[in-house]
Amino acid sequence: MASKQGQQGGQVEITSLPVPQLQELKSQLDRELEHLTTSFQSLRTAQAKFRDCLKSITSGVNDDTAGKPLLLPLTSSLYVPGRLTSSNHVLIDIGTGFFVEKNTTDATDFYNRKVKDLGDSLKDLEQVINQKANNARVVEEVIRMKMLSAQEQGGNGGEKKAG
Repeated sequence: MASKQGQQGGQVEITSLPVPQLQELKSQLDRELEHLTTSFQSLRTAQAKFRDCLKSITSGVNDDTAGKPLLLPLTSSLYVPGRLTSSNHVLIDIGTGFFVEKNTTDATDFYNRKVKDLGDSLKDLEQVINQKANNARVVEEVIRMKMLSAQEQGGNGGEKKAG
């Protein structure tokens, strides 16, 4: 068996595995799929937040809004009053609690790059999720076939003894 694994790069033919191992493999694939799906949703949420930032810059930062009162988000549910002091510069969150002052053009470019990068990551992750889902379906099918085969053998064995 070790020589077979060496030739195939550690891969094992799933049809040769017993049902309990196949069920454990299916369970593992389901857990991985759930984790990947959660990660996918998190990336989508982050992308939506960056799009909201873009919308805020394009629609909320202009000469008309400069000096007028507004509410600034400190958290998703806590806002404080403030004023826009410049219609040309904004503070952007670059991650891990660091903020950088940029002009609106650079800030827009920054958020556009973030949206694009996350979009690329989402496409890659979607391919991985689809592959894992296909693997889970294949394992499920093998389990089903083995169960049917075992039932048929059990049924045929009983008939032979009776006859």
